[in-house]
This record gives sequence, C-alpha cells and structure tokens, in this order.
Amino acid sequence: MGSLYIGSSGLQTSQNALNTTAHNLSNVDTTGYTRQQVQQSNRAYVTLSTDPKSIANKQTGLGVTYSRVKQVRDYFLDKTYRKESGRSMFYEVSTEVMEEVESQLGELNGEAFQTTMTDFWTAVQELSKDPSSSVTQGLIVQRASEFVQRASAVYDGLSSYQDNLNTQIRQNVDKINKYGNQLLTLNDQIRAIECGGIEHANDLRDARNQILDELAELTNMSFSEDRYGSVSVQIEGVDFVKDGTCYEIAMKTDEATGFVTPFWPMNASYTTRDDGTRVYNIDGAEVFDLSIEISSDLGTDIGGLKAMLLARGDHRANYTDLAEGKYDSVSQSVVMNIQGEFDQMIHNVVTKINDILAEAAGVQSGDLELADGTTLKNAKYCAVDSDGYMRMEDGTPIQLFTKVTTDGYRKVTGKDGKDYWVMNEEKADSPESLYTIGNLQVNSALMQEPSKLGFRLADGSEDKKTADALKAAFTEESYTLNPNVQKKTTFVDYYTDLVSQVANSGYVFRSIYENQVNTVEATQSAREQVVGVSTDEELSNMIKFQNAYNASSRYINVISEMLEHIISTLGV
Repeated sequence: MGSLYIGSSGLQTSQNALNTTAHNLSNVDTTGYTRQQVQQSNRAYVTLSTDPKSIANKQTGLGVTYSRVKQVRDYFLDKTYRKESGRSMFYEVSTEVMEEVESQLGELNGEAFQTTMTDFWTAVQELSKDPSSSVTQGLIVQRASEFVQRASAVYDGLSSYQDNLNTQIRQNVDKINKYGNQLLTLNDQIRAIECGGIEHANDLRDARNQILDELAELTNMSFSEDRYGSVSVQIEGVDFVKDGTCYEIAMKTDEATGFVTPFWPMNASYTTRDDGTRVYNIDGAEVFDLSIEISSDLGTDIGGLKAMLLARGDHRANYTDLAEGKYDSVSQSVVMNIQGEFDQMIHNVVTKINDILAEAAGVQSGDLELADGTTLKNAKYCAVDSDGYMRMEDGTPIQLFTKVTTDGYRKVTGKDGKDYWVMNEEKADSPESLYTIGNLQVNSALMQEPSKLGFRLADGSEDKKTADALKAAFTEESYTLNPNVQKKTTFVDYYTDLVSQVANSGYVFRSIYENQVNTVEATQSAREQVVGVSTDEELSNMIKFQNAYNASSRYINVISEMLEHIISTLGV
C-alpha cells in the first residue's frame, strides 16, 4: 500500500513543477519578474531493518518532495546594473537640461535671440553714420527696447525651467519616500511568509527588487539583506530603510525662490515656534553634497535627482555670481551658469552704453567732498549746471537703460555749495541697485521722445565722437564668459560664444549618456540571461514535468491493478 504514496508524491511534485513552469511562461513580459526554478528532493526513508554487518540498512523510500522554488539572481550583476543605471539617469537628465537650455537660447517665438543682437548692432552702426537724424535715434531706442524685452523673455524662460525642475525634484523626493515605505511593507510580508522556512515569497521579492531598481535610477543607493530576508537601503551613505523604519527625506523650501532642498530630519537641528512647527537648520544635513566635484572616479555622478538639483541650482543667478570667489558656487549648475553669463552680457552692454552717454553729459570720475563732510570715493558725478548736452530737463545725465526699482543718479550738495548728480553705485548685496535683466528697462522719456538724445554739441555740430564710441563698444574685445575662460570677445560675438559653449557641453553630456546607455544595456543583457525567462527552456521543462506526471499516473495505475489482482486472487 505504501507504493501508492510514492506515486502520489510524484503526481503532486510534478503538478507543482508544472504550475511553476506555467507561472514563468505567463510572466515572460512582466517587468521585474525573475524566473523561478524548481528544486526537488527525496522524502525521508523508512528503515525496515538494521544489520551491522551490512554496508547499508534495509530501507524503503517514500517518494519525492517539492522542496523549494528559488529565484535565479546574481548579486554582482544586480549591484552593477543599479550603479550604472543611476549613472545613466544622471547624464540623461543633464542631457535633457542642456537641450532645454539650447532651446531657450536658440529660439524665441520662432526668432533666435542672435537676431536681436544683430538688429541692435545694426542700429548702432546706422546711428554712427547720421547721429543727428531723428530716424536713427528712434531706431536705436526701438532696438534697445526689443533687446531688453527679448533678453527678459530668455531669462524668464530659464527661470521657468528652474521652477519646472523644482517641481520634478519635489515629485521625485515624494516618490523616494513612497518607495521606502513600500520596502518596509514588503519586508514584513516576506518575513511573515518565509519565517517557517518552507515557502518563499518570490513574487514579493520581485516587487522589492523592482523598487530597488527604480530607487537606483534616482539616487546613489546601496542595499543589503539580512538573514531574515529584510532589505536595508542606504542613500548617499545614510540609512534610509533599516530595522523596520523608513527615515523619510524632508524638504526645506526657500522663501525667496520656492526652491526645495532635500535633507535628513534626523541629522538636522531645529527650533520650535509657538505654534508647534519646527524650523530646521539643515547645514550638514543635506541629502546631497553639491559642492563635491562631479566625477565618475569619485562616484559623484549617480542618480537623476542629484542631476536635477545640480542643474536647477539654489537661486536665480545674475552677473554678480560670476565674480572671482563666487563662481565656484554656480559653475556646476547648468541653468545658473547660463543665467549668470547671459545676464553678464546684458549688463556689459547696458553699462557700457550708459557710460558713453554719461561721458557726453559731462560726467567725470573722482573723489567728491560733500557738504556734510563725507567724501565719495571714486564717484561718477557732474555738476547740475555744468556743460554737457546729453541731459534731461532737470539736468540729469541721460541714460538709455534705466533700473526699474531705483534711480540711476541722485542729487547731492558738494562742499563748495554746488549741487551735483552722482551715479548710484551697483552693490552686489543690493539687487535693486543692479543693472540686471530683472531690474532693467529702456528710459521711458526716450521711448516717448527719442530725439532727446540729440547728438548735437553746444555749438550745433554733430557729436560724431559719442556715436563712434558706441560703435567701437560693440567691437571691443574686452569681455569673457566667466572667470575660467581666457578668451576675450566682443558684444557681437559674446552671445555666439555662449551658445557654442552650451552646444559643446551638450555634446559632451550626450556622448557620455550614449556610452552609458550601452553599458547599461550590456549589463542588463547579462542580467537577463540569469533572471530572464526563456520560453524554449520553460517549454522543455513543461514537457519533462508532464512526462513525469504521466509516469507517476501510470505507476499508480500499475500498483492499483496489482493490488486489485492480489486481493481478487486471495479473495478466491
């Protein structure tokens, strides 16, 4: 009778093996699925008799058992794939950012900004031919207005893209925290199923591995599994999921820009307001140290979220960020770097033109002693009643470009009792004093009456000197893109060099990204050879287990017929 149990075990084991094979085949195209492999073993033997003189005891088997279904994975390939996919995502984001910046600079409502520069330069050339003509004066004011408007549109486009990146950063931080909590849930479920040591939660492990794959694309993460089947995760070397806890990433929002900075609440200090809310000091608690050089050798070029943070930067940059000692803080941010260089171009054009007009108005540089006993060092000033034709009705020197929030000149009284117009200095710590794109406009008085420029000296002759100085300003090679660039360029070529710099950087990022894609694909292909389901192999397994099932069935039939024959014969 015991022989029936042997056949029954064969039926059950073959049926379970067929179920596993069918499960593999039904998940051929399921993302993250790992093929499952059947392991069979002998059941315990029954000892019939023992004989010390014999080589072995007399035993009978109880059949076969379906011992376990294991996942086929390679830890080394998993680790390599996740590292390389994170690096690939870093350069994919960087490439997309460069393409967006190229789009912002290259086209503006179907017209390249370069056209605006060319039009402005052409207007200056026409002015130098006939300075006293109301037509050429009106043209230069019109082109100046277009120059400011389109510069503002480009800068606003870059700023909007920063906001777009900021939104993506928020979403990705929320996604990472969601993944962390899902990992905790899966850890609990896997432990509950596998604690008996019999069943294996392979499908749940697939779901967990898929989450680890997606986390690896967003951050530089590492992972480990303990003997109970729980996975621990570290992000940028800091515990994220460990011992039944998910240490969620928090975000601090900058009140001025709205930009968020991911940080670890457990590593940050805080104070509590009267209403119970916490105000965090996140110095040293940031998830990503963006001051470290980006390098594959250092492993600092991994994760799409880090690439977004680097590209966005931490504020809206302007030309003051390109000063010596400050440039390092913006050089690694694609958007901030372009904002600073673009704003510097506009600032250089604006201040140079205004300075040329100020010279025509009689403005001089030097120390000016005031009536209150103070001295203005290296001030640019002129007496209210001094010679100089490029003046408004109140004697203020004419500026083609003015600031939105503050005046270009202020009136003071000198030690000699005379009134003077003093140019308000630009101060890096005072944004409203700067000639930046966001604080720039064309002189409204000139917009209404361009002929105020005049370009006629007190004797009635044309001021060719000032017109020629404006023309020379556009061809003077005195400007560099940033402190790291040695090449001097002109106003006309500055924008071309800026676009070329973006294009070259974009080419480098695209090249690295394409190479990285090949690396990821090669690693994924090697991993798929291990974890992927082969339909040919599974179909051959199905035939094998089907034959084993049929063999067990026939075995039971033979035993059944034999027993029936014995019983029938003995019964007679």
